Amino acid sequence: MLETALVLAATAGTAGLTLHRARQREARAEAIYPAMGRLLPVEGRMIHVWQTGEGPDLVLIHGASANMREFAHGLAPRLARRFRVTLMDRPGMGWSDPPETDDPAEQARLLRGAASQLGLRDPLLLGHSYGGAIALAWALQGGTRGLVLLSGVSMPWEAGLGLWYRLTANPALRALLVPLVSAYATRGQVDRSIAGIFAPQAAQPNYTGMSGIALTLRRRVLAINSRQINGLLRHIRAMIRLYPQLTLPIEVLHGDRDSIVPHHVHAEPVTTALPDARLTLLPGVGHMPHQTHPEAVEAAVLRLAARVGLGLD
Repeated sequence: MLETALVLAATAGTAGLTLHRARQREARAEAIYPAMGRLLPVEGRMIHVWQTGEGPDLVLIHGASANMREFAHGLAPRLARRFRVTLMDRPGMGWSDPPETDDPAEQARLLRGAASQLGLRDPLLLGHSYGGAIALAWALQGGTRGLVLLSGVSMPWEAGLGLWYRLTANPALRALLVPLVSAYATRGQVDRSIAGIFAPQAAQPNYTGMSGIALTLRRRVLAINSRQINGLLRHIRAMIRLYPQLTLPIEVLHGDRDSIVPHHVHAEPVTTALPDARLTLLPGVGHMPHQTHPEAVEAAVLRLAARVGLGLD
């Protein structure tokens, strides 16, 4: 009886230390990376938005395990020379409240509600990685003139999602593992993960701080991100039946060395499935062109602007 009590006490003590450490790290992250812009109420939730520049409206939608800071210090200032650029934290990420479900259509609806409050009318959309699925869901609901799918998730896939997502697909394991990662993930582990996402290119030395990765390591965000990633495939399978409806201009930009969202699984088949999509493959480029090849991303946005008749130089 005494031995059992000691084991339970030790387990509770370890759990308490983990939660205390996770709370400390979360508080530090939120102090270092406060909300950049405004929080807008949409359907009872707060959506975090930030704008820069002047001109036609362009919305940038970030991917998984990220927030709007992914674009704020590189691509957004470049594009703000010609566009009014709006960044939004996807629901559940950054400083935006979580959605009720893992359906990209709900995320798109919430982001469209924020865009409406900002006075955006039929903006151009750029969606990176998971954000590509949100951009497509937004287009299926209407309210955009054209899309750039940047390394975008757009078609069903057969390969697995990796060990972390397989484990955290189970709610019990997710409840166990998420606090541990939030509390104890090291800088080296984070850097190795980022290196794999950028490969074969290298991440900028200041990428971790610039992009606010610490915000992603909060328990709430880790759990929501896992649910969104694990739920995406079934929604993509439903969405592809509707792709023939998307007759608007779409630029598909993808690195041919992208191992996270392979071009032969997503970019090439979606270009065939969409009525007015044009594919540009970037030779030797991985999953993060907006960080490693921003000039190519800017060129894709300008091609889209020309196709919709904006007449920019």
